[in-house]
Amino acid sequence: MTLRVVDAGALTTVQDRGRFGLAHLGVPRAGALDGPAAELANRLVGNSFDAALLETTFSGISFDAGRALVVAVTGARCIVRVDGRSVALAEPVSVRSGARVEIGPAVDGVRSYVSVAGGIHVAPVLGSRSTDTLAWVGPPVVCDADVLPVGRPVGDPVGVDLDPRRRPAPVLRLLPGPHGDWFQGDVLARLDGTSYDVATESNRIGLRLSGPRIARPGAGELPSEGMVLGAVQVPPSGQPVVLLHDHPVTGGYPVVAVLHPDDLPVCAQARPGDVLTLRLA
Repeated sequence: MTLRVVDAGALTTVQDRGRFGLAHLGVPRAGALDGPAAELANRLVGNSFDAALLETTFSGISFDAGRALVVAVTGARCIVRVDGRSVALAEPVSVRSGARVEIGPAVDGVRSYVSVAGGIHVAPVLGSRSTDTLAWVGPPVVCDADVLPVGRPVGDPVGVDLDPRRRPAPVLRLLPGPHGDWFQGDVLARLDGTSYDVATESNRIGLRLSGPRIARPGAGELPSEGMVLGAVQVPPSGQPVVLLHDHPVTGGYPVVAVLHPDDLPVCAQARPGDVLTLRLA
């Protein structure tokens, strides 16, 4: 069973839950940025939570089914068509052999998740099928004319059990970081309620924010140390960066806070120009 990619879009990658326990080897976690959307997509087609699927960015993807398939699309809202006919989001859809599936551009949000019953069955690397866009571990970025293998289905499709199309509130909750003494006064209290724009340079490595500068006294830098998912670094520019799934495993910029893990999907779906408000958890 295969998919033949017709138009891979701006950036489509294969993702699963990611690689765990390899940071000491310099290998980032990777994995789907919007975990709940990816888990729902897999659940709808009867896959396990860790099955590999496609993560699209902004512009979607189109592909031809090599055999009859069951697919589901979640995450960023978009128009989905099978052989030119519109089908529902967040529901399992049967696709005949040879049919063309078109995942349109994101109407809101950034990333859509396309699951196929049986999962995208590319070869795992270091225990995961995820593409890491920083270290380029795992399968390459999906390109036009690629043929992607599909595994054997292991479960039955299910019905809708929640509505993933309701975008979460544009709020990022902060937990205290390890370097509060690098900043003057109660920096977290000052950040509470502050709003930032999402910068165009944001990607799977980090969500870059543009707004009030976080002043850093002195011109020195910390020795590099381990970084965690959701760390909010403050580079010399004073514009915070939230580290996402493809982040480097070490860094020398001070970490003013760490994002509440439940708000990572907000980062995954935040578009350039969106306004996000920081709040103390």
